[in-house]
Amino acid sequence: MANDQEKINEKASSHESERENAPDKAEHTDSEHAQDNIDGAKFMEVMNAEYALALSTGPQLKATSWRSIQLFLIMLVAYMGSLSNGFDGSVMSAVNGMLQYLDYFGIDGADAGGGVGTTTAIIFGMYSIGSIVGVVVAGPTADILGRRGGMSIGGFIIIIGAAVITAAKNVNYLLAGRFVLGFGVAISTTAAPAYVVEMSPPQWRGRLTGMYNTFYYSGSILCTGITVASGRNSSTLSWRLPLAIQIVPAAILAVGSWFLPESPRWLIAVGRNDEAMQILAKYHGDGDENAPLVKLEWKEYKEAVKLDASDKRWYDWSELFNTRNARYRTFMLLLMAFFGQWSGNGLGYFLTILFRNTGVSSQNQLLTLNFANTIVSATGAVIGTLLTDRIGRRGIWLWGTFACAGTLAIVTGLTAKWGSNGANPAGANSAIAFIFLFGFVFSLAYTPLQAVYPTEVLEYNTRAKGMALNALAVSCAGFVNVYAGPIALGNIGWKYYLVYVGWDLFECLMIYFFVVETKGRTLEELDEIFRDPNPVKASKRKLKVAIVKKGNENDIKVVDEAGNVAA
Repeated sequence: MANDQEKINEKASSHESERENAPDKAEHTDSEHAQDNIDGAKFMEVMNAEYALALSTGPQLKATSWRSIQLFLIMLVAYMGSLSNGFDGSVMSAVNGMLQYLDYFGIDGADAGGGVGTTTAIIFGMYSIGSIVGVVVAGPTADILGRRGGMSIGGFIIIIGAAVITAAKNVNYLLAGRFVLGFGVAISTTAAPAYVVEMSPPQWRGRLTGMYNTFYYSGSILCTGITVASGRNSSTLSWRLPLAIQIVPAAILAVGSWFLPESPRWLIAVGRNDEAMQILAKYHGDGDENAPLVKLEWKEYKEAVKLDASDKRWYDWSELFNTRNARYRTFMLLLMAFFGQWSGNGLGYFLTILFRNTGVSSQNQLLTLNFANTIVSATGAVIGTLLTDRIGRRGIWLWGTFACAGTLAIVTGLTAKWGSNGANPAGANSAIAFIFLFGFVFSLAYTPLQAVYPTEVLEYNTRAKGMALNALAVSCAGFVNVYAGPIALGNIGWKYYLVYVGWDLFECLMIYFFVVETKGRTLEELDEIFRDPNPVKASKRKLKVAIVKKGNENDIKVVDEAGNVAA
């Protein structure tokens, strides 16, 4: 923030010098000049003064303009990467509760309300193994072929994986298909969120990038809704149809990506500056290359995007770790990756088993509850997305995690006391209600941030490889969930929930002491925060500024608590 203060003071000094050289204003004192400029000003607290000035001047992008609508449609194609990923957890959770599926593949677990044990663990875990292997090529693909190329290739591979599992004749088919699916998703979920965050105007970045991950639930709702209907069919169509639907969003992503504009930062990185400026001006400045926000972003892009950095070398991952700044950024990314998988949502793969533990026995009831839970979780994700740019990342993350611990603890207690023995249906229903509430608060806190935060904390030259590392960490954490989950639930039942309760409380401490706030700045301006000796404190520091009129233009001044121009 010291740089902001120096820039503003320098600018204020320049204005002051001009005023003193004007004969008709020479008699004014410094204090009188300050008061003249501050009278009638608009005061606000901001994270970055230059960014606040850029947003307060020049043409503003309106959400209802044709240019913005074009941008939203562009984002919609990229969101297909998340929508297709959203099928996996939900579709496997749903079909894992279908007798048709369990009987066809000879999987144990019908009595438990869904597949449990080693076979189910391997089937679920193979997706994560595919993702881990896919990480090797995911980052370099997005760096070399561009964000569009990464999204398209990932989409095509997802189509192949989805086709294999849909046509599966035995468990080996399932394993092969889920490996390919995971491989493709690793590529698409590296390129797509990087594309979204880089194409988003900074003032809308939290909402647009958060909406990317919220589309996960669009896939979940579509999938679980289909399973409610298809589950009534006694043939293999009951589970093949939901698995096949994943092909649709993947196809939109694979083909549609080539009709999108490329990320301006990637274009600068490969020397295509004219194209980059045209796209930046069109979608961030409403077509005006001289818009203050466009000029600010362009200056920062040129300073930040290095033409000889590690993103030009597919094998070089060193910039994720070679400086204190880089290590802190990577640490933030890994916190979100692991916390986003280990906050209790890993139980989502086994929702039908959780519902069975509370006393539900009917397959139709299990599928209906799974669908209803998806709707509730999606509602939380949308609300969280809308709040991300208003409240900030730290607050939502911290209090959301604490709420996850509380709701899951209540689920544990209610299930233990009034669960499968059926002694108290009202108590069991309360447990179900708190399972829904857990899904709501988790989705509110984590669903938007899982896309927003990792992409924000990474600088451009490490973003693709960093997102590949994020995919690796998510896959490793997910593998622990899906492999340990069915085994633990089969052995200790509801007591397994307590592991997540304790871990969530540990997460709260880590978030409070280490997590940096990224709201209110352009992506390039975050470099100053991560270079600070205390990044957390620096990220929460605010400047009080006054937006004042100077002729036909706005100017900005840093002021003290009394409203005077700061020295």
